[in-house]
Amino acid sequence: MRYSALMHKLGAYGRLCRLDKPIGILLLLWPTLWAVWIAGDGAPAPHVVWIFVLGTVLMRSAGCVMNDMADMRYDAHVKRTRGRPLITGEVGRGEALVLAAVLCLAAFLLVLQLNLLTVLLSVLALAIAATYPFFKRFFAVPQAYLGVAFGFGIPMGFAAQLGTIPEVGWWMLAANIFWAVAYDTEYAMVDRDDDLRIGMRTAAITFGRFDVLAVMLCYAATLGILGAIGVQLALGVYYYVGLAGAACLMIYHYFLIRERDRDACFHAFLHNNWVGAVIFLGIVADSLVS
Repeated sequence: MRYSALMHKLGAYGRLCRLDKPIGILLLLWPTLWAVWIAGDGAPAPHVVWIFVLGTVLMRSAGCVMNDMADMRYDAHVKRTRGRPLITGEVGRGEALVLAAVLCLAAFLLVLQLNLLTVLLSVLALAIAATYPFFKRFFAVPQAYLGVAFGFGIPMGFAAQLGTIPEVGWWMLAANIFWAVAYDTEYAMVDRDDDLRIGMRTAAITFGRFDVLAVMLCYAATLGILGAIGVQLALGVYYYVGLAGAACLMIYHYFLIRERDRDACFHAFLHNNWVGAVIFLGIVADSLVS
């Protein structure tokens, strides 16, 4: 294969994995890091941090490949997705299957360095990631299932360091589910017309004219649960400063999405990276001064 053709193929693989759009990796990574830092009492083992960071990149990439394989018959009819490599023919279905398998294997080799409970949870995480695309066919709010998939690094983070999953780990997963419903509803508001036409189920369609209200209520639930976790763990003021910063960003999102403009809704979705980051910075800052 000539160099230019090889580089084009590698670029197509990268776009299939969404490496050119890292927002998905970040939205998966932040809640994982919340859990890793809290489970590690503010000082997680460096090798655990690196395993979860690299594992997040690998599994998010694998999830994108599996999602596009499952959605091939739909993506061609949606303006935002019709240029994806599987639709344009830049990557064949067989190539995509091999790529997904290699990414999953690499992630599994990473997690084998951790304890048995974390390894078993990783198998469940793979099953959730692989089945998520099909929930959009029948589940009224598939964003909730996405929240489980995007938040499964939370129980894994606790398991890797504590050998068990305390109650706070499951509550943190619940907070992430509400957060995912909020930001992915904003995302779904961009594609609402196309999704209605092809028969896809999304929270934006299910909530209808109450979509903005639903987003804000989910944001409130996220902050409420995280606040209760802070009380339970006796976390300090910097943790709550992080939550307050996240609340300000969420209010900003309200002004972006209230008119339901497609570009503004997409901007709000992307901006959730900063919500996760601010919460994480609050956790780190609190651990450094406590």
